[in-house]
Amino acid sequence: MQGTFFGYLLSILIAAAVGYLFGSINGAIATVRVFKHEDIRKFGSGNAGLTNVLRCFGKGCGILTLIIDLGKGAAAMAIAQAICKALAWAPLSEGTGEAHDFRWLCYVAAIFVVLGHVFPLWHGFRGGKGVLVGVSVFLVINPLTFVILMAIFGIVLWRSKYVSLASCIASLSVIPVTPLLEHFQRGTTWGMSLLYTVLIAVPAVLIVYSHRENIQRLKNGTERKITDKKEQKPPKRDN
Repeated sequence: MQGTFFGYLLSILIAAAVGYLFGSINGAIATVRVFKHEDIRKFGSGNAGLTNVLRCFGKGCGILTLIIDLGKGAAAMAIAQAICKALAWAPLSEGTGEAHDFRWLCYVAAIFVVLGHVFPLWHGFRGGKGVLVGVSVFLVINPLTFVILMAIFGIVLWRSKYVSLASCIASLSVIPVTPLLEHFQRGTTWGMSLLYTVLIAVPAVLIVYSHRENIQRLKNGTERKITDKKEQKPPKRDN
């Protein structure tokens, strides 16, 4: 089956399934539910993400959320690639000297791990905004990409004090950064570099889409800044 149409199709399905199932494990929802017996989506901003957990439930739950959401992205990509590599169904040459490369499947898994985080199967399709899991997939794909995006995030956050704005700009920055690093740093062919760019653009745009309410609040001037005081007592939201 190696190199056949069905081999590639099955490999894509495996990477997609592994990515989505891992992505559906939401660190914020799981941590707050286990340790506080509450639904994070009923508190603060209603978002199932790290910032809301920190504001409403403190550093302990925040650290666990960070570990889970960073770890699941890396785990999903590593497992998807390992399974497909063991089956040897879908090798693609990057032009870097390795004739049977399966790294492209990490990009496929990245799409679905972010999709699973934003629309989790286990939590009624109401998840977080994908920033932390996005960070983890960018780190796995290329550590230098991660460094550049974190630098962009830090600069925008420093100047604006808006986490949402910094997250959106850093996420979109992966689109021009990816082809340049793939081709000039790794020696990947332009064709494969462009394929990777198209694939990684999907989770990047999805992260921005999940911030659509924040974007509207930025336009209205009502978005909270990182310097705003933390919620002293998390108010429950009406469903």
